[in-house]
Amino acid sequence: MQGTVWIPLHVIAIARSGDKGDHVNVGLVSRRREWFEALREAISVKRAIAWFGTRVQGKIELHELPGIGALNLMLHHALDGGGTVSLRMDAQGKTMGQAMLQARVPLAFDLALELDIPLDHVTMDEAGKIPFSHDL
Repeated sequence: MQGTVWIPLHVIAIARSGDKGDHVNVGLVSRRREWFEALREAISVKRAIAWFGTRVQGKIELHELPGIGALNLMLHHALDGGGTVSLRMDAQGKTMGQAMLQARVPLAFDLALELDIPLDHVTMDEAGKIPFSHDL
């Protein structure tokens, strides 16, 4: 079968995030080195902008670290001034990486099979409402 399925990001990656002044640094590490290709295809600056919307007031940078199977996102001006002055509930950006892990990301079905990525939580849509079926 060819096509795209949607999978929660936490299936293929782990995350850690935190503040750098008024900026947030989000590290995403593929759970297996061979899954880095899937992670790289699933994450983009455009997708991060869609996820975070107006919560990030500056640019978003994406850096690849293929040697360790990771991506690093820098979210500029994302904390309303930073941990010492921000009134946000998460003034240090600690939950932003975990929030990203709940998002569904597109994955080529053939790539998922090739890389032996678990298909337990795969759906046919980004919202997670249309169950995956091998018959489709």
